[in-house]
Amino acid sequence: MGFVKILIAGNGKVGSTLATQLSAEGSELTLIDSNPRILESTVELCDVMVFEGNAASMSVLRHAGVKDADLLIAATGADEVNLLCCATAHEMNPNLHTIARIRNPEYTEQIYAMREAFGLSLTVNPERQAAAEMARLLQFPGFLKRESFARGRIEIVELKIDEESKLRDVSLSDLYSIVKCKVLVCMVLRSGKAIAPDGSFVLRENDRIFVTAPTYNLALLLKNLGIITKRPNMVLVAGGGRVSYYLAEQMEHSGIHMRIIEKDYERCRHLATMLPNLDIVHGDASDKTLLESEGLKKADALVTATGMDELNMIISLYGNNLGVQNIITKISHVYSDEIIHSLPVGSVVCPTTLCTDTIVRYVRAMRNQTGAALSVHSIADGHAEATEFLIDDETQHCGQPLKSIKLKKNVLIVSISRGGKIDIPNGDSMFHQGDNVVIVTNGDTPIYKFNDIFE
Repeated sequence: MGFVKILIAGNGKVGSTLATQLSAEGSELTLIDSNPRILESTVELCDVMVFEGNAASMSVLRHAGVKDADLLIAATGADEVNLLCCATAHEMNPNLHTIARIRNPEYTEQIYAMREAFGLSLTVNPERQAAAEMARLLQFPGFLKRESFARGRIEIVELKIDEESKLRDVSLSDLYSIVKCKVLVCMVLRSGKAIAPDGSFVLRENDRIFVTAPTYNLALLLKNLGIITKRPNMVLVAGGGRVSYYLAEQMEHSGIHMRIIEKDYERCRHLATMLPNLDIVHGDASDKTLLESEGLKKADALVTATGMDELNMIISLYGNNLGVQNIITKISHVYSDEIIHSLPVGSVVCPTTLCTDTIVRYVRAMRNQTGAALSVHSIADGHAEATEFLIDDETQHCGQPLKSIKLKKNVLIVSISRGGKIDIPNGDSMFHQGDNVVIVTNGDTPIYKFNDIFE
């Protein structure tokens, strides 16, 4: 199935981001939304058809072309509408793939039990994904971002070269003498430009670097760079929304003490019922006096996860000013990355980006039933992609040294894993059937199948 016809129900942050990315990759898209002004704004940005109406309505789905579609992505603002939309569309077209965004934790059990009844191929939960990313960052303070591959055995982590960094003004050929473990700098962001570096590349202050490493080397990497590796004992969380709930749920048995500040009294009561062992503080997280009285100065980590991006950034800036070592900022909208990363707001986690990465991977797998990517992660502010593939019997150049294989421009093989063994490859490395291989590319053309990387 090289060509995919997609209906997207709901033109909010996820819908519009997907429309931009998937239309650029050649999918035929129809957007359905009840708000004509929102639809108009997306039509100006990308090549899509639009249809005004209620996406859960049978007549609207019929007129939008559901019977000829390959995939429906239901991403309206209401979980119930998304479920009804998928169930209705699947009844009208039994061959249709469906993806629903479901955010309410109360639906988790029944979605799993009733997946076939709702006609669901996949469900995505941006807030749960964001919380999982935050939990990983809290376990390894010092990294701005972490992306996992090969069932968690390989990571691509992001670090910033600051004034005091041991890597400042260091050539990549001298990297091992400092980090004392095998890692690969696969991408560098400098002044908003993504660079695939070679051994002669010299790191400079304010560079953001993306490093491939086996997970077991991460602690050693941070230790040898002199970056704080102590896990936090006390985490202060601003905002008691879904991300904070999922984060608290995931960290419940970690031994890390969490305190959530939430402005809405009823929400506080609800959180206290669902998370009886957690400290829930009723108050305004933008109140400097309250933050300090709740221990911000002594906190090991600050997570800002209110419903307002601007407020999250302000609270994070204040936490940085007080010397909080580990800060995580939730950003819901996709802003100019150069603006966000010029501010000392710590690690930035965007639920929209995490969710769209999952859906894009699914669409690419539909286009390529064999050799499709196992995972796709956008890195370097969207300037590059890290993609994981399973090497199968159709893969070319198996058993050949990498130095004898010609790859397309801007493609780099960054890891090969075989069983439990991880290889950060050099020219003599080879891949074989059954291996997991991660590639990084900053080219304009997406890589759908592993064989696409060869010249």
